[in-house]
Amino acid sequence: QVQLVESGGGLVQPGGSLRLSCAASGAILSINTMGWYRQAPGKERELVAAITSGGVTNYADSVKGRFTMSRDNAKNSVHLQMNSLKPEDTAVYYCHGQIFSYSPGRLSGDDYWGQGTQVTVSS
Repeated sequence: QVQLVESGGGLVQPGGSLRLSCAASGAILSINTMGWYRQAPGKERELVAAITSGGVTNYADSVKGRFTMSRDNAKNSVHLQMNSLKPEDTAVYYCHGQIFSYSPGRLSGDDYWGQGTQVTVSS
């Protein structure tokens, strides 16, 4: 059973920083693209940043220059460094991964989501 576990959310003042982490565990063969999404109350879930297995990153326009996503393939983990945080960054942040895994008699590629971590930017 593959799991994604996020950590690092919390309350921070405008202009502050937070670092989110996400670790994948289980019977993993390989991980393709991983991403961070967020969902604010009353809004749809949106892509914040994504990184390919080769380290190519893509960011939403709203976070470019402020957020940096990185990846540690050896540890099956990703991080999101968030600087210059704004109140509009307040949301639940979810980790997503395209993961190939195995179980007895079966190889499969599926989308996996973490449970989400709350980020609140407020004075």
